[in-house]
Amino acid sequence: MEKDNKIPASKAEGVWQDADPAELPENAFRELAADEQFRPMMHPARDYAEVTPYSVIMGLVLCVIFSAAAAYLGLKVGQVFEAAIPIAIIAVGLSGALGKKNALGQNVIIQSIGACSGVIVAGAIFTLPALYILQDTYPEITVNFFQIFLSSLLGGVLGILFFIPFRKYFVKDMHGKYPFPEATATTQVLASGASAKAETGGGQAKTLVIASLIGGLYDYIVETFGFWAGTLNTTLTSWGAAIEEKTRLVLSCNTGAAVLGLGYIIGLRYAFIITAGSLFVWWVIIPLMGTYGNAELAALSSQEIFSNYARMIGIGGIAMAGVIGIVKSWPIIRQAVGLAGREFKGGAATTGKPLRWQLDISMKHIVFFIAIALVAVLCFFWFGVIHNWWQALVAWVVVIFIAFLFTTVAANAIAIVGSNPVSGMTLMTLIVASAIFVAIGLKGTSGIVASTVIGGVVCTALSMAGGFVTDLKVGYWLGTTPKKQEQWKFLGTLVSAATVGGVILVLNDVYGFSGPNALVAPQANAMAKVIEPLMMGGETPWILYMTGVVLALLLNWLGVPALAFCLGMFIPLSLNVPLLVGGAVAYFVSHSSKDEAVNNARRDRGTLISSGLIAGGALFGVFAALTRFFGFEYVCGLPVTTLQILGVVAYALLIAYLYIDSLKARKL
Repeated sequence: MEKDNKIPASKAEGVWQDADPAELPENAFRELAADEQFRPMMHPARDYAEVTPYSVIMGLVLCVIFSAAAAYLGLKVGQVFEAAIPIAIIAVGLSGALGKKNALGQNVIIQSIGACSGVIVAGAIFTLPALYILQDTYPEITVNFFQIFLSSLLGGVLGILFFIPFRKYFVKDMHGKYPFPEATATTQVLASGASAKAETGGGQAKTLVIASLIGGLYDYIVETFGFWAGTLNTTLTSWGAAIEEKTRLVLSCNTGAAVLGLGYIIGLRYAFIITAGSLFVWWVIIPLMGTYGNAELAALSSQEIFSNYARMIGIGGIAMAGVIGIVKSWPIIRQAVGLAGREFKGGAATTGKPLRWQLDISMKHIVFFIAIALVAVLCFFWFGVIHNWWQALVAWVVVIFIAFLFTTVAANAIAIVGSNPVSGMTLMTLIVASAIFVAIGLKGTSGIVASTVIGGVVCTALSMAGGFVTDLKVGYWLGTTPKKQEQWKFLGTLVSAATVGGVILVLNDVYGFSGPNALVAPQANAMAKVIEPLMMGGETPWILYMTGVVLALLLNWLGVPALAFCLGMFIPLSLNVPLLVGGAVAYFVSHSSKDEAVNNARRDRGTLISSGLIAGGALFGVFAALTRFFGFEYVCGLPVTTLQILGVVAYALLIAYLYIDSLKARKL
């Protein structure tokens, strides 16, 4: 592995001595030929301004702002927006407004530090508010700032340290094999800022800006004013409602621009597998449960069956798919551990000039920092949560084992669909951990606190691992120094953990997480619902989890990517169908000509437009949330049927724009 971190002799005086390109290379998003090299925008062997007072301060400021915003929105609506893209847009805009030259490296650092906000927030708000929710039933449960802060901080640190040994495999060795939708969009935004003044890059920057405005305004209008339906749903029609009542059969599709762009980048193959998993749940499992289940199931709507029962099969499938992925990735895990051992003993030392573009934190330092982090986690469990050495040790072993092994699962999920099933993996962690804790005598309210805080550590670690692969992939495409991204990610984690800890305490005091007018906190409510029966005595849907396990094994045996299929089972149908629509558009764009070069150019232009739709949707989604936060509420008076028809028309126009504009590309 270490030989790849040196400058090849053939390159030292060859093509890597040319000027920096004005745009991303043609082979940035596809697999490389056997003798082909990828050349990033920033020269792999030259030094650039990356970590500066400006980039660090701006990264931290944006980290605080987006941590607070993401925590509020996540607890209110259950969705944590991806901060990487809005922060990248802001970084490019600021560098342009301030007249900074060659700011690409600094913008990547700003994005990397600032993006800590979304991943830390997801880890914290998906789990820790469950303590406040259960506190109403069990007043003896206590929670304080330091529990929230340390749970988020230590989980984030573990996620960073556990992922670094896998960086080269995911971002370099697997070049072109994964779509990396969020990383693609973020990279396009940052690259457009660097190439906006260049002759060859100006056209791309203009295309990206136009697509961002179209996608952003489209999503802002539907979210703020509701002039057309944001989700097309058959249950909102008379015939669809009748079918749903009799058979529990439903079809829904989110009409958002960002999700359409996401589907285009994912591509038809993965989009089809994900949607197939979703349709299997909604068109097979839910109708079976609703039609032939007991009276309790028959009385529930299809959405209620999905949330309370069918989705649990997806959780079991994700967990088993993770185990399968770990087994398949075992050579990679063993290689990373072996390299760490050799470097720690001093046996991996080599001569030659390190290649800045592939320079990580020394593995010897990683091992040292992991040891410190593990000791800190054990002390936190012992003195701050459980107060029993034996039980704290068992909890520590569970956390370390699950967090390390599921690191590759989280990274795989982000690389494939740009969505981390962290809440599903955390639910499975809570179930396994709670069962173990009960077996060793840790139950009741003390068991609830222990399981929730420990779940927060695991959730944050997996969220960070998934988010960090995006940052490092962005850096790989653009040519920044991974070591600098890795080093300053720790500071962003510290600041974000402190911010989200304070925000959760304030929101609990102001709104609360249970009762009338409380924040919804759906993931935390799900965690509370799982933990309570395990710790206080009750039923756990083991049969549903095991059904998912068996299904994942069958899928793997049939050669179907189990993680992608089970992700579809876990994510709502309305968010999966548009992935298939976007994937279909990508297929037709890339097969629209008999000339392969023309097809490649059109596909790449579609990727640029889709990145703009994602970027604009993400940024204007924040604006829409802020609009509501400041009290603006608009209720469109049009009938539901009319809104659905207008939604079909608006969505068709958006699809037509993506397809037609992609065809404007010309081969080079």
